[in-house]
Amino acid sequence: MTDALKRLSDEGVAIWLDDLSRKRITSGNLAELIDQQHVVGVTTNPSIFQKAISQGDGYDGQLEDLAARRLTVEEALRMITTADVRDAADILRPVYDASGHQDGRVSIEVDPRLAHNTKATIAEAKQLAWLVDRPNTLIKIPATKAGLTAITEVTAKGISVNVTLIFSLERYREVMDAYLSGLEKAKAAGLDLAEIHSVASFFVSRVDSEIDKRLEKIGSDQAKALKGKAAVANARLAYQAYEEVFGTDRWTALERSGANKQRPLWASTGVKDPAYPDTLYVTELVAPNIVNTMPEATLDAVADHGQITGDTVRPGYAQAQADIDALAPLGVSYDDVVQVLEDEGVAKFKAAWVELLDSTKAELERLAPSEA
Repeated sequence: MTDALKRLSDEGVAIWLDDLSRKRITSGNLAELIDQQHVVGVTTNPSIFQKAISQGDGYDGQLEDLAARRLTVEEALRMITTADVRDAADILRPVYDASGHQDGRVSIEVDPRLAHNTKATIAEAKQLAWLVDRPNTLIKIPATKAGLTAITEVTAKGISVNVTLIFSLERYREVMDAYLSGLEKAKAAGLDLAEIHSVASFFVSRVDSEIDKRLEKIGSDQAKALKGKAAVANARLAYQAYEEVFGTDRWTALERSGANKQRPLWASTGVKDPAYPDTLYVTELVAPNIVNTMPEATLDAVADHGQITGDTVRPGYAQAQADIDALAPLGVSYDDVVQVLEDEGVAKFKAAWVELLDSTKAELERLAPSEA
């Protein structure tokens, strides 16, 4: 059953799981996915933690202890989420060691309410790295305008970063520039660049969801013919930009000092439209030195019937550009689409985090010891 996943891995795609919960850790499920399904990393986000903790499996004991200590809800929530990330990082430590520290990584995101506050994002990233205290952690920072400076400064301190919520090609180039700037500052400070790693999470399926909605509203045959093409095209052009940036003299100078490339990571790879193949955002985005983080349903679909046919990204550059260029004459603004998606992405993560804070607060109040 895992042949397709092995072929995917052999093509240079690191398979990460886009999910985490305490039950997945304690039941041995995560270890099983690593052993049998070629999973070599884990990503989390506020929505994933909201789902995991709201389902309650395995958190009651820790919540009771936190209530007894009368921690604030923010402090309690960070104790819970960093505990899960720390335990997952320990399970993945053998992968981290075997891969030369490239994989075996677990991501945890800064408070999404700080997405437009550079200084607070930097402080939160440093705090999370300290709290988890595992070398195979990635701190997730959203690719907002405020996040760009934070990416540089956090990287400069030697903290490995997962840049999240990237939708546009222009912003992706800014993200790569921010990473390189951080490496240059780290080098000037005498840090070991070999120990700094980064991925850039380029979101895929949401691009099709937003653009398809607009194409459907236009309703012409030409518009309908473009449905389901923009997300893959956008990601392929992102990889083209990655090849360009990491082929410059600027990068070569850093590479000589031991720096690691910032790998593209395909995020949001679960297909939203049931009319599309459920492996679409995996099989059509195969290229060397990338990460694909998948929800478990997508992982299972690829294992069951994914057709891995080699590099499906670089041969498609010309068609990808044509598919994106075809949107504007129809009245679909690429710039507007990607801005809407970024704004919605930040808002959704904020909402999930606030919901999680509220439910955690209710549990802490329920479990709090009486004054007597």
